[in-house]
Amino acid sequence: MSSAPVPQHCPTPRELDDLELLVSGALVPLTEFNRPGSPVTLELPPSVDELARTAGTVELVDPEGLPLARVAWPEGRIQPLTHAAFGPFRHLRLTPRVARRRHGGRVFVPVCEPITTDQLGHLATLGPVALVAMVGQGTAAVGPVTLVRATLAAAELLPDAVVIAVPLASHADPDDDAYLLGQIMAAYAEDDPVEELDPDDSPVPAPVAAVLLADQPPPDRQGLVLFFTGLSGSGKSTLARAFTDHLLELGTRTVTSLDGDVVRRNLSAGLTFSKADRETNIRRIGWVAAEIARHGGVAVVSPIAPFDETRQQVRAMVEDAGGAFFLVHVATPLEECERRDRKGLYAKARRGEIPEFTGISSPYEEPRDADVRVDTTGRSIDEALTDVLVVLRERGYLDLLGTLHPEQETEDDALQVLYVCTANICRSPAMELLSRRVLPDSADVVFSSAGTHGHVDKPVDPEILRSLPADVVSDDFRSRQLSTRLLEEADLVLTAETAHRDFILEEQPGMFRKVFTLGQFANAVERVGADLPREELLRMVAESRPTAEPAGDVPDPYRRGRDAAVACTARIEGLLARVLPALSAHRGDAG
Repeated sequence: MSSAPVPQHCPTPRELDDLELLVSGALVPLTEFNRPGSPVTLELPPSVDELARTAGTVELVDPEGLPLARVAWPEGRIQPLTHAAFGPFRHLRLTPRVARRRHGGRVFVPVCEPITTDQLGHLATLGPVALVAMVGQGTAAVGPVTLVRATLAAAELLPDAVVIAVPLASHADPDDDAYLLGQIMAAYAEDDPVEELDPDDSPVPAPVAAVLLADQPPPDRQGLVLFFTGLSGSGKSTLARAFTDHLLELGTRTVTSLDGDVVRRNLSAGLTFSKADRETNIRRIGWVAAEIARHGGVAVVSPIAPFDETRQQVRAMVEDAGGAFFLVHVATPLEECERRDRKGLYAKARRGEIPEFTGISSPYEEPRDADVRVDTTGRSIDEALTDVLVVLRERGYLDLLGTLHPEQETEDDALQVLYVCTANICRSPAMELLSRRVLPDSADVVFSSAGTHGHVDKPVDPEILRSLPADVVSDDFRSRQLSTRLLEEADLVLTAETAHRDFILEEQPGMFRKVFTLGQFANAVERVGADLPREELLRMVAESRPTAEPAGDVPDPYRRGRDAAVACTARIEGLLARVLPALSAHRGDAG
């Protein structure tokens, strides 16, 4: 069902007095649609019209499917079924007849925006007033619920005032909107005076301001949806994850990452990758993000979202929920995206193996309304992210620039190796510290570690520390939590157990070519040949994808005594002896 444009004929006060049924924010005639001089027309799409003529009726329902009225078709006669029973301030939504019975004899005042201090002073001189808040999509800049709350707050400051809420959606035509407003006010006021408020620049009274502040918080407290869009391989997901990490570090806002793979497994399970299903997936992401923003949270999403229409639909969802929509176009050129493609998706698309692939066989409509445009070519994550953070700070949403820290200076070709265990106080620190002992201050390989769960900012477990060689330096070591940013920055991730590897790949399946258990990687190095150049060796291990067997795990020694700690360290030393020579670009440096 689609509503017709504003009718040429508008109702007389007597006709409006007979209107009793409220449907979807519009006044519907009690007796019939489409009669000569009818105030409302009902138009159906051709396919629906054909079905309605066959059935002889059309049923009008609310957004949740509650039947409100049955219409004989095509005659247009209406049989009311029920009123919409829910919705904020339902008790204030009075028909003209009820409003006349309760509030006749007052001055009727249409209210389309929050009442200002000067307007309030004028209203106080009018005697008893009925403030008629025009609630409907697009009529008031502040939104229908906020307008009613603000009008109620203003009414409390007047000697004798009541509030009526009347559904009146904007028709995007000032003349039509003004004419309809006049006709509605005539129906409600009848012989009582109607007083229109002149707009002015005075501030709103304090109680009204409190309502507006609660319903429309300042940017730094407003719900926010950060929407990264761009081609596959553009770096949008990497920037989104880095942003999420920085916001978590700041700790001042709740943040939800609607990661594409996670959403696909849960919210959009069953959808294909057809154009229609991909757009449905984005709309679902948008709806969830809008609900997060409605409650003051920050949602971070990074779908390709190639079509402007769908992006605009998501923007409307967010703004209707009272949130801010911040669009980031990650505008990395197609050639660079193809160069980065580790999964070979672009090559498959060019061979015709993947239909409707964005950038190849399906278009990408570049946003014209992006808040920030970022090209990640030749830039670090933090450099590219800074472009986004600067504008966010300028707009007053967030200030995350202070969370950016200079990274450890390394040579451009240095291999970043990240060791992972559970709490980052036993096994992964031992791997990191022993590796540094073998390759101290190496310019071509950098070692670090993190834990999937547990402790943060803790030293190495004392039992493990006592099991390490005496010349191992651990004074500056502190445990830390594994994050997406650490995983993204690492060239190679080596875990203590198969369970740690599975934990990472469950959330980041695209990293399977660089995440291994330490035992799995040691076996793979021996299989492909440790004497190969490092880059070639890493490529061959990644392509062979050896099986991770639990038998190759490093058992957890935590709180299991001295012998368990010594056995753990010995096992790690044995595995590193097979791995580290292959990781150094300068073979002679490995002892």
